[in-house]
Amino acid sequence: MSEDRPARPSDIARAALEAARAASAARPAPTRRRVAGPRRRWTGPRPGDDDPQPLGRLVDSLVSTQDWSEQTRVGAVFGRWSAIVGADIASHCRPETLTEGELLVVAESTAWATQLRLLAPTILAKLRASVGGDVVTRLRVVGPTAPSWKKGPRSVRGRGPRDTYG
Repeated sequence: MSEDRPARPSDIARAALEAARAASAARPAPTRRRVAGPRRRWTGPRPGDDDPQPLGRLVDSLVSTQDWSEQTRVGAVFGRWSAIVGADIASHCRPETLTEGELLVVAESTAWATQLRLLAPTILAKLRASVGGDVVTRLRVVGPTAPSWKKGPRSVRGRGPRDTYG
């Protein structure tokens, strides 16, 4: 090339490329850093243990590792009562306590208490199918309780307030 002629843009670009190649060749080659731990392998079409998990699966594993299965089944009796026995029955009664396998159910009237006593085998079968067989073994149904006329620390035996009415 001649010195008196101005440099063309392609010559400038070529010179810059050659300078970059020379600088790259002079630099040492980069080394790959090794990540601590075992090498990750492909797990296949199913999710692996280190992949994000659904919340339900995580809660189930927590319940099993902490041995909370019995408490969650007892809580399911109270929490899913209307889904287990049906909305119609659940609107007229509610579970009160569960002690040693006996579920106390309080009905809103004596008629519903009688009906629930007749339906007790069916309700027990639904509870066994939904929650498990050993959680609820007996069903005790009571009607509404009458108000107590006993007030205060002292009381007198007898007919109560009925003897004062005309």
